[in-house]
Amino acid sequence: MLKAILNGLLKCVAALPLPVVHGIGRFIGFIFGRVVRHHRTDAFAQLKRSIPELSKKERKQIINTMYRYQGINGVEMIWYSMRGLDAVKKAVEIDGVEYVEQALERGRGVLALTAHIGNFELMPMATAANGFKLSVIVKRIKNEAINDVVENLRSHEGLTFLSTKNAYRDCLKALRRNEAVGMIIDQNMTREEGIFAEFFGETACTSPGLAFMAAQSKAPIVPVFICRKSEGGFKLKIHPLIEPPEDRSPEAIHAATVAYNKVIENAVREAPEQWIWMHRRWKTRPAGGQGKERFKT
Repeated sequence: MLKAILNGLLKCVAALPLPVVHGIGRFIGFIFGRVVRHHRTDAFAQLKRSIPELSKKERKQIINTMYRYQGINGVEMIWYSMRGLDAVKKAVEIDGVEYVEQALERGRGVLALTAHIGNFELMPMATAANGFKLSVIVKRIKNEAINDVVENLRSHEGLTFLSTKNAYRDCLKALRRNEAVGMIIDQNMTREEGIFAEFFGETACTSPGLAFMAAQSKAPIVPVFICRKSEGGFKLKIHPLIEPPEDRSPEAIHAATVAYNKVIENAVREAPEQWIWMHRRWKTRPAGGQGKERFKT
């Protein structure tokens, strides 16, 4: 029953003009950020600590815009997914395809380093729309009906979505087929899952999976971020190749992960209103709680 209702809602969204979709998204973002105030205090505290040179007015504008964009992103993703890859291709300008081609010429596949910047859900579709095969690691939604609907919504030719559980081996197989594998590493991890690497000047528990996979497969890393353009549409920017770590020693993995975090930090600084400041990125602290006081609100 739930699945039928959700599918009906998706069809309704797909039938709407895009400006109406954006209006609905802005309203959702307003409710999310101003009424429910989901992690709003955390968002302000993390932005203030990370980019202290911003004025109070600038921080408020960035946070309010962030919530608005998050609302738009969700409805917009539905609209584009239902409309198909042709609609996505028309909306997304891609800069730097040559870096992906250079990576694939090596025959070891390519690892796409990315983050929750802009409407990141459109990035896989834009990649597939331009003829590249891509595997992306995603978290499975606990509710089976909702998970099935979302999986179907994300499914497009050329895209494979892998559950975070036991995805490592499947990713290596995709790289051996000289395909692309996308990994988002800007979310907080538990101590058991992550390692501590600097992000905006503070240690953040980060997944070492990208560095491990690059070291084992010898696949080059290509940073890729998609941002919303002020005039409408999106720009997907692909950055020059990053070489994989020389080995899987703790020192090499840590150094690589620090470097990846710096790439993400630079991308966030370029468009701070498009990153998910409400996410508790620094929630997991090193043993003994070092740095904890800096996050009091």
